Amino acid sequence: MAEESADRVQLANGNYNSTDVSPQKQAFIRKHNLQQIKEKAQKCRRELCEQLSGNFTELVDEIITQVEDIEETRDAAGAERRRKRGKNGELPDKEFVSRQSILTELLEIDHIRTIYHIFVAILIVFSLNTVVYDIFENGLKPDLFNFEVIVWGFGKLPIVMTIWVCMLLANTVVLYPLFQHWAWNRPKKVGYYDYVYLALYIAYILAFLILPVITSFQHQLPIASKLIAILEQVRLIMKAHAFVRYNIPRAINYKPKSDDDVEDVGGPCPDFSKYLYFLFAPTLVYRNSYPRTPTVRWNYVISNLLQVVACLFYIHYIFARFCIPVFQNFNSSSINARKMVLGMFGCMLPGTLVLFTGFFALLHSWLNAFAEMLRFGDRLFYKDWWNSSSFSNYYRTWNVVVHDWLYSYVYKDVDYVSMSRCRALSMAAVFGLSAFVHEYVICVACGFFYPILFVMFGGVGFGLAFISDKANRRIGNIMMWVMLFSGTGTLFALYSMEWYARRNCPAISDNWLLNELIPHSWFCGVKFN
Repeated sequence: MAEESADRVQLANGNYNSTDVSPQKQAFIRKHNLQQIKEKAQKCRRELCEQLSGNFTELVDEIITQVEDIEETRDAAGAERRRKRGKNGELPDKEFVSRQSILTELLEIDHIRTIYHIFVAILIVFSLNTVVYDIFENGLKPDLFNFEVIVWGFGKLPIVMTIWVCMLLANTVVLYPLFQHWAWNRPKKVGYYDYVYLALYIAYILAFLILPVITSFQHQLPIASKLIAILEQVRLIMKAHAFVRYNIPRAINYKPKSDDDVEDVGGPCPDFSKYLYFLFAPTLVYRNSYPRTPTVRWNYVISNLLQVVACLFYIHYIFARFCIPVFQNFNSSSINARKMVLGMFGCMLPGTLVLFTGFFALLHSWLNAFAEMLRFGDRLFYKDWWNSSSFSNYYRTWNVVVHDWLYSYVYKDVDYVSMSRCRALSMAAVFGLSAFVHEYVICVACGFFYPILFVMFGGVGFGLAFISDKANRRIGNIMMWVMLFSGTGTLFALYSMEWYARRNCPAISDNWLLNELIPHSWFCGVKFN
């Protein structure tokens, strides 16, 4: 035992020479080396297991932390939504901030501006197409400035301006004084006095709806002139309701000896200057003040107005070259399923071009021109609707000006009355009113009842608003564009067919009501007793 201990000491000190030892000691040395290797291997295994266990534990802890963060974020988002609803569950109000329109910012990028240049080039090609068509097809001397469709469509503009001035005066010298008188003289409690003025307000709105329509039909205004009058009628009604709806709580809560109950210490009714500014401002949501820009860039105003004129010529060429030649001879001999389907598909591209051009002319150029002249700061008149992957998002972003009015004065009010229990009810109210107004404008402008737009907007459109876009946003965006193209083409074709059928087909019935309600394009040549 003493000898083996001495050998171990010598091995530990490294004093053994393998050539000087006996076979027994060599065997002992090999055994000792194997034992050391085994111990080192076991040590490495323990360290490796400890390291792997530590890394795995850290990985699991990291995953758990991330899951907790996601849950906290979701809970925080839900809490934020609940906070936005307010203490009483009320939805947040529209906020105005100084910002540019999306296309104004995008057109500063060279690639996007090239797309704008492409549309300008298409306008030039349309002009050349007119010249070539007149020379080679009709054998006529080309007249590039022969805009018969525009001249006819915008005929009788002095009458339109008279109707517009009368509507504007009604909102300024009738509505505002009545509201001001009610706000200053009403009793402290809601009662008979308030209901009388409510009845007067309803009578005013009904008269505002009926009288311009009667006048436009009496003077037989053409379609574009009638469209201007009706759109201005709808705009001024929405402005009037926004002003009244916003200031009613202010008037009811007003206390003469307290300045804390109203925004403006001037009284229960805003100054006339604020109301007059609102009538011309490019918004339908009333506020006592809006963000303002420091100066007016008149070159920017002129540029946008020139773009509106260019878009008008653009639409003229589309109608003159792609729509009128196809449908102007529409009568009983041309009504069949084949021609109707071909007409719908043939109108998809022209109809979508009219949609794009109208959007750019009205929601971008026209509103930006007025915003610049009035130094109106918030110019988010639309959002990036072209990136939408669902129709619910498209409806919210296509026309922000109208959407804000519907949200502020229809959606929120229905949500408040239903105590936030039925979101579908609020959406149905918004879609129902929007579909009715769209159909009302088309019906009055065209001069006939043909509720295709009401059915597609209030029926199909309302159903599509509930379809989610979470599955695949790329596929959703493609499907949105496909349905937008097909829906626009269908509307364009059907209304064009009905327009010319009303002029080329004989009366369907001797009864005036039946003759107005029955679609002539469906029953051209058929007589109803």
